[in-house]
Amino acid sequence: MMTISGMTKAFGAHVLFEDASLQVNRGDRIGLVGPNGAGKSTLFSLVLGHDTPDEGEVTIERNGTMGHLPQETAPVGEETVLELATAITPEIAELQRRLKAFEAGHDTESHDFHEVQARFDELGGYQLEPTAKTILHGLAFRERDFDRQLKAMSGGWVMRAHLARLLVQQPDLLLLDEPTNHLDLEALQWFQEYLKTYPGGVLLISHDREFLNQLVGSIVEIRQSQLLRYRGNYDEYLVQREAQSEQLLAAYKNQQRDIQRLQEFADRFRAKASKASQAQAKLKQIERMDKIEAPVNEARKIKFKFPQPQRSGLKVITLKNIHHAYGSTVVYRGMNCEAERGQRIVLVGPNGAGKSTLLKLLAGVLPVQGGTRELGLNVKVGYYAQYRVEMLNPEHTVVQEALDTPQRISEQTVRTVLGSFLFRGDDVFKSVGVLSGGEKSRLALVKLLLDPPNLLLMDEPTTHLDMASIDALISALESYEGTLIFISHDVYFIRQLAKYVLHVNNGELMHYHGDYQYYLDKSAAIAAAIAASAAPIAPAAISTRAKGKEQKRSEAEARNVRSRERREQEQLVGTLEKEIARLEQKQKELAAELEKPETYDKPGRAVAINRELSTVTEDLARATADWEQAAARVNELKPALKPDLTVS
Repeated sequence: MMTISGMTKAFGAHVLFEDASLQVNRGDRIGLVGPNGAGKSTLFSLVLGHDTPDEGEVTIERNGTMGHLPQETAPVGEETVLELATAITPEIAELQRRLKAFEAGHDTESHDFHEVQARFDELGGYQLEPTAKTILHGLAFRERDFDRQLKAMSGGWVMRAHLARLLVQQPDLLLLDEPTNHLDLEALQWFQEYLKTYPGGVLLISHDREFLNQLVGSIVEIRQSQLLRYRGNYDEYLVQREAQSEQLLAAYKNQQRDIQRLQEFADRFRAKASKASQAQAKLKQIERMDKIEAPVNEARKIKFKFPQPQRSGLKVITLKNIHHAYGSTVVYRGMNCEAERGQRIVLVGPNGAGKSTLLKLLAGVLPVQGGTRELGLNVKVGYYAQYRVEMLNPEHTVVQEALDTPQRISEQTVRTVLGSFLFRGDDVFKSVGVLSGGEKSRLALVKLLLDPPNLLLMDEPTTHLDMASIDALISALESYEGTLIFISHDVYFIRQLAKYVLHVNNGELMHYHGDYQYYLDKSAAIAAAIAASAAPIAPAAISTRAKGKEQKRSEAEARNVRSRERREQEQLVGTLEKEIARLEQKQKELAAELEKPETYDKPGRAVAINRELSTVTEDLARATADWEQAAARVNELKPALKPDLTVS
């Protein structure tokens, strides 16, 4: 599908690729790895034709299509979320624009309307919307977001919309540059499963090793100006690479010993007439050798000891009976939460569930609207998401800013830490004011680690970090003696650090007294218990023996979840009833407008109303069916008891 042959690319004296080759076939899932600056993004640029190789070529199969998701700053105009997601080609985007102009009455050339509509239908334009909505839902967009203009949304949501457009477009080859950066944990898991069955090829750059482990079938490493391919996922690549490096080092040492032995013989006897010919033969033997290059010294895992924070009291922070809302949207009502010294807690849950709000309430960034927030003895709070914006001095250089902490730390130690977070060489003398958002994030992270608080609250700390930097951060936090509460979509990072999971959903907290795997196992067990409890139980299956402790706990968890589900279904019933009433009213208004003679005086107006009426009628039928299903489920769950939201 895509072939790179004998490619060489250099920028001045810096050679990125030399006679490099790679074959990508349909269905391949390939992870592209290499240190920062190795040429990963340049390779994408060459494949896309944005740059040209000095030698060699990149060929794409005839009629093959490619789609690219950049790491940052995808363009956006006046379009809505749904319009961007369905604008999979320039022609479809233009047809969409013209149809929209017709419907709004801005285009008076009514004789063109049917031609534009026919062409849009011929290209499958009307079939794109259901696919786009499914993908947008998977990426955590809500129904009400579909008609929002993207220019009013954050950069992260813009990138998600561009990702949705690519998946709707379904090109033969997807080129993805850090696609998980802007996804939360639940959206990432959906995206991961979606890519597993994607019909085309996928070539991706990612620092998320769990994502690579779950998805890819091979790893391509950029090393020594070559594209080296390893079969297997990221963990398997590490094992193969280590074995290969050991073999290469052993072969290099053996050859160097042979060269030294031959050279010593030649040096010793070249002056003797009787041995001179033998000495020359030894030198020629050295010349004829296929020399093994000295293995590159790999960057060792950076180890450094961070200063430890002052010891806090046992109870670090407590939230009691917290109420919080954004306007009419209630996030928490009567919520309680507390953390104890030394805990490592990860917040998980669907997008919009309130994880970041909870973190901000704990940090004191959001004022408590109702209830109380209590800090324990000697507690010093550090909040990563706020820290990088407000606490960096734009007049300082990077190294000056890192040294500007209450802790007395040597410049050598600071330079070492900065290097592990990608500030190398002259980068440390950059002005803070000219740093990118990612660079400021990394610098703020360094400052937190050099002067850590004893309550550390972190929102997506691994964004903009490469794998070596993530390892350095994990190493630092493993030795951290304070209390850590964090949000992350990086499953590897979560697995390494979290010892306690707090699931946030619909304003309720469910506590899992174990690590991330424990949470996954318990969640699966609870889901299975719910499924089992929904099925009829034969009388013969009922045991007369006393219930064991574990059985009672499982049943309590099942009741727990059934009760939560009932409340969710009751809320859904109320929401759907309002939606049904709105749609019925809209249906009446559109039908009445079609009865007015003046409606037909405006070119394209009647067609637009008919289309809207058709959509409303379909939505009404769907909402009614959903209401019937939810109402039936509420009746099934009526015996459920009030939940105990603690899983242990």
